[in-house]
Amino acid sequence: MPQDTHSPPPETILVAVAWPYANNHLHMGHLAGSYLPADIYARYHRMRGNRVLMVSGSDSHGTPVTVRAEEEGTTPEAIFERYHQSFLDTFEGYGISFDLFTSTNTENHARVTQDIFLRLLEGGHLYEAEQELLYDPKVSRFLPDRYVEGTCPRCGFESARGDQCDSCGATLDAVDLINPRSRLSDATPERRVTSHFMLRLSAFTEQLRAWVEPKTYWRPHVRNFTLGMLREGLPDRAITRDLTWGVPIPLEGYESKRIYVWFEAVIGYLSASKEWAASPLNPNGDPEDWRLWWQAEDAKSVYFQGKDNIPFHTIIWPSILLAYGDLNLPYDVPANQYLTMSGAKASKSRGGVVWAPDALERFDPDPFRYYLAAAAPETSDSDFTWAEFVRRNNDELVARWGNLVNRVLTITRRNFEARVPQAPSTLSPESTALLERVDQAFASVGEAMEAVHLRRALGLAMEVATAANQYLDARAPWVHVKQNRDHAAETLFVALNVISGLASLLNPVLPFTSQRVWTLLAHPGEVQAAGWRRTPVAAGTELPEPTPLFKKLDDSVVEEEEARLTR
Repeated sequence: MPQDTHSPPPETILVAVAWPYANNHLHMGHLAGSYLPADIYARYHRMRGNRVLMVSGSDSHGTPVTVRAEEEGTTPEAIFERYHQSFLDTFEGYGISFDLFTSTNTENHARVTQDIFLRLLEGGHLYEAEQELLYDPKVSRFLPDRYVEGTCPRCGFESARGDQCDSCGATLDAVDLINPRSRLSDATPERRVTSHFMLRLSAFTEQLRAWVEPKTYWRPHVRNFTLGMLREGLPDRAITRDLTWGVPIPLEGYESKRIYVWFEAVIGYLSASKEWAASPLNPNGDPEDWRLWWQAEDAKSVYFQGKDNIPFHTIIWPSILLAYGDLNLPYDVPANQYLTMSGAKASKSRGGVVWAPDALERFDPDPFRYYLAAAAPETSDSDFTWAEFVRRNNDELVARWGNLVNRVLTITRRNFEARVPQAPSTLSPESTALLERVDQAFASVGEAMEAVHLRRALGLAMEVATAANQYLDARAPWVHVKQNRDHAAETLFVALNVISGLASLLNPVLPFTSQRVWTLLAHPGEVQAAGWRRTPVAAGTELPEPTPLFKKLDDSVVEEEEARLTR
């Protein structure tokens, strides 16, 4: 039986995934940016036998939630509950395999957040200070950052938000926006003084620089962006706001203020880990198991984000962790660039996107998983187009992979009484070479997965599928089955075993159809549990009737789906 060709000791890996604002459905940019890469990475490591905990949740306290609630004349909680359920349904539909997807609207999260707040306050890492914030005179309210839009002082982008610019990625302060306007009334905000708790970020500049500089395995844009901010020096930032929706400040006299979302949302990774450990989802039943991922020296935490979240995970969250003490810093932050739609950044608020739940009503999930992985914006922005989706589905999934499976199984069933034929005791050089190639691919694909080069990992696996098709065409078992039955038997036996290997290699990206291939090969159980290796297909195994793995899409799909984007 083929063995794992690259088998280090089991690892403990936290897969920490961006917390989406619960103010709208998810779109393809969200899947491509963080959720699909995290799932591929987690599925791979589970197949390797590593101890994986994959967590995230809905950001229920983000100001986009309250903005949406005010636009609809309802409560933030009602908005959060609506879209939290949408997220759960979307993740199930696309096979995003969280161990726990929770929310920031839990007693557990509030308790963990308040514990960190108090520890940092006691340690002198928080202090109270007056600061100028923007105030809307029409509605008589201080404006949280996302209630303000204006021109970015860094790049001149005219629709920058009060906390961040979507164009250049700069972290902003709302008072620095040029020509600011209130999203509540479109009024020009006034500067007014209020008092808030500040995080002493400036104290961590040198410590963070010493931590980041050796991280040469980080993606260059993540490391360079972080070091650029550190070279400029970190300003202290307010961690509270004049709000009534969010985690309360655990001190008397602050009932009209809340801990601000940018501080408390990142704490969700820790609170979710604690929630999982104390829940029935933990098979060990030990509520202290969260420590395995957060305090063990050899544990790795990998944070999957979009590039607009880089500073929160390479600067702000590490600063909080350093201030709190006794918790692991991130091992890697493989933030993706943007998935654009017709050249524009996908945006929940600005529209013009492919909504993830809507797309599942018309298409199967694996073609989307494949396309988004093959075109992943790992090092630069990539553009989602329906033409490219159709091309990859038809040319790569249908013609290269699906057709390989279907024709091998069909020829075998038709000519060998629906059973795997017996191969000769000595295989031909080309048969041996192909089996060696698929077995060796577990090392090369695995190496790319370890480095979070997921696009390369998929490409290497699909190269094996190409080689298998070339092998099949060269040996033409449909011809030799009548002229040289032993020759055809060897070809089909080898092809079935290569398909078995490919089902495992492709499973992290294509879990739905990989499981169908697994069943078509009469393997018991789940491909996910079979390990990171090729599972042999034994001679004499009875094979079921094959059905196509993928549907060929008509070119008319392009025009129909592009028309939906403009509605």
